Amino acid sequence: MLTNNISGGIVLSIVKTISNILPNADKAIIPADKFTKYSLNPDKAPDKASAFRLALGYSIDNYNKLIENIYRNIPIFEATYKGNNKFGDLFEVIMNLTGENGKSANVVTAWIIDNYDADKIPRLTNAYITNKKLKGENQR
Repeated sequence: MLTNNISGGIVLSIVKTISNILPNADKAIIPADKFTKYSLNPDKAPDKASAFRLALGYSIDNYNKLIENIYRNIPIFEATYKGNNKFGDLFEVIMNLTGENGKSANVVTAWIIDNYDADKIPRLTNAYITNKKLKGENQR
């Protein structure tokens, strides 16, 4: 993105622009229950809860920090359209997050834009730690 600076020169802003971001990412809905009642709940999803705790330092006690981290990173990573089921358009965003423990890991976030939603607001349906690579990430 080019912007004018005070002296009239042109400055290249260092802003990562992704052309395929999640539609209406700025309005995305992340239900807390997805984490408190499932993904970070060791009684309901022990493998997911353990993966989030070990990889990024997230648990039910700090689920809100994970939600904030996802919100901050939605517009930074590319969304992949996964088709339409009978309920709505499905998207996947794989993002590299740095957690509360200072470690980084790739996290798959799954989203739906419900067919009945005239405003086309994406809603988080799932999130989990993954070994999947980001698009363009170097293969090791």
